[in-house]
Amino acid sequence: MHCPFCRHPDSRVVDSRTTDDGTSIRRRRQCPDCSRRFTTVETASLMVIKRSGVTEPFSRTKVISGVRKACQGRPVTEDALAQLGQRVEEALRATGSAELTTHDVGLAILGPLQELDLVAYLRFASVYRAFDSPEDFEAAVAELRKRPPGEKGGSGATPGVPEPVTAAD
Repeated sequence: MHCPFCRHPDSRVVDSRTTDDGTSIRRRRQCPDCSRRFTTVETASLMVIKRSGVTEPFSRTKVISGVRKACQGRPVTEDALAQLGQRVEEALRATGSAELTTHDVGLAILGPLQELDLVAYLRFASVYRAFDSPEDFEAAVAELRKRPPGEKGGSGATPGVPEPVTAAD
């Protein structure tokens, strides 16, 4: 690490601590040449391999903006979106892999989004899973209705998704 004051090509670590959220390490360093101290913050890079083969750094902001589109017109707060973005990033980092595909990122989004808002989940899943017919939506809704009672969403009925109307009704 170059000293930011005298540009000496080396420094020694005086102290290391993890940050409060545990995603980075704060290091206090001292230059052997000018004896000045400075701080560095190290984070493990998380790269995403896009469908085109291009690799780019993971962006929590991009996750949140994609989910925000699915949540348009829904009662979802910015705080809830920020928490979802954090949960997705933590889940991806917990895999221990330095490189992930966009498919992996999409899968990591679906779980927390389903807990957050079922309509937004269906919107996101329809794009992510490339629904191309009404039957695809029906299958996704049927899958949501199969959830055991007591899970978020209540008695197995999906909030925001009307129950089918039968002739007996």
